[in-house]
Amino acid sequence: MADSDRRSVTAEELARHNKPGDLWISIQGKIYDVTEWVKDHPGGDLPLRSLAGQDATDAFIAFHPAGGAAWGRLGRFDTGRRLEGYAVSEVSRDYHRLAGEFARMGLFDRKGHITLASMCFIAALFGASVLGVLASESAWVHLLCGAMMGFLWIQSGWMGHDSGHYRIMAGPAQNRFAQVLTGNCLAGISIAWWKRNHNAHHIACNSLDFDPDLQHMPFFVVSSKFFASLTSCYYDRKMNFDAVSRFLVSHQHWTFYPVMGLARINLFAQSFALLLSKHKVPNRGQEILGLLSFWIWYPLLVSCLPNWGERIMFVIASFAVTGIQHVQFCLNHFASSVYVGPPSGNDWFEKQTAGTLDIQCSPWMDWFHGGLQFQIEHHLFPRLPRSQLRKVSPFVKELCKKHNLPYSSASFWEANAMTLRTLRTAALQARDLANPVPKNLVWEAVNTHG
Repeated sequence: MADSDRRSVTAEELARHNKPGDLWISIQGKIYDVTEWVKDHPGGDLPLRSLAGQDATDAFIAFHPAGGAAWGRLGRFDTGRRLEGYAVSEVSRDYHRLAGEFARMGLFDRKGHITLASMCFIAALFGASVLGVLASESAWVHLLCGAMMGFLWIQSGWMGHDSGHYRIMAGPAQNRFAQVLTGNCLAGISIAWWKRNHNAHHIACNSLDFDPDLQHMPFFVVSSKFFASLTSCYYDRKMNFDAVSRFLVSHQHWTFYPVMGLARINLFAQSFALLLSKHKVPNRGQEILGLLSFWIWYPLLVSCLPNWGERIMFVIASFAVTGIQHVQFCLNHFASSVYVGPPSGNDWFEKQTAGTLDIQCSPWMDWFHGGLQFQIEHHLFPRLPRSQLRKVSPFVKELCKKHNLPYSSASFWEANAMTLRTLRTAALQARDLANPVPKNLVWEAVNTHG
């Protein structure tokens, strides 16, 4: 066999290297062995595990702008082999060209003054909320303070989102401090959990079994495909569609907003679940100390209120207001196209545009949406600072138009209506008893007549 033949790898051969302990990927036709790198990958292990055994060029370009350190690091993992028959689609070629142009324009480095403004806003909200609790005896003021705490959590969420995608501070140490402060300490959400969850979401956008942001059983489903009790490849467990799930899903279009008002409880639980698990978590001690600090100052502040009625009112107000952000997370994806199966590296642009929805808004409302109003742009260029998303939007629209791909957008209210219609459709399908679920004694008791 010729040496050139030994140095080439077919797509079928590459696909066999997709198991723990044997992870290969292809980037621009070159084959890289990332088996050992998976333990130290800054984005976590899930992106590499999800894309192993296939061409990952588009995903790599999305998360590693041209000229970044990651491109220089690739040589360490080069096997010297090339992917046989490697070709680039017209969509991917234009996508690569656009990403390179944004890098040459310096857009990935222009972060504006959003970080400073957000930090000042967060500090003002925190100070006003604490002052109102300690200095006022009015129940109405205390209620307002609870609402301000909810707005603080929303703004800290945008900061955590930004700092997880790109460096919002001058150096890595300062960026890490901002992450732990705004996420763990002020909001009670582990930044390590968020990065693991969010990277999995970006890689497998709207995959019912790989994207954790669509896996909300037993409370919500966005597709009747969940009725087959899919297995979550993120949580590594079966999502059973049983009698309880059927009942809850059947009413999900009515319970959506109330549950969103309590959704922060799930984030609290998920944060501790990861930090107490066997998963490798960088800086686990920092993460835990950050969460503990939140669970000291927040209950202490609530205890300063004069009676249990006002304490409960304060907590409900803070949770309800931050529930707006949880609704925003859902609007961008719940009503968009979904699929079952692992993410594919050769249709990155198509999957990201099909699975996302932009929210139309005026520039003066950008602070409210935290950059997620340009969800399509954000998913295509996740390392792009949110201050640049409005600027690149026309280029993305033009590229979608050129290749006859969807560029979906709606107003905030229209997006809410679309989401509710999606939930209602699945709810009505769940009520159809022609789709049997595993029955138990509770199911038989509830559905026995005569």
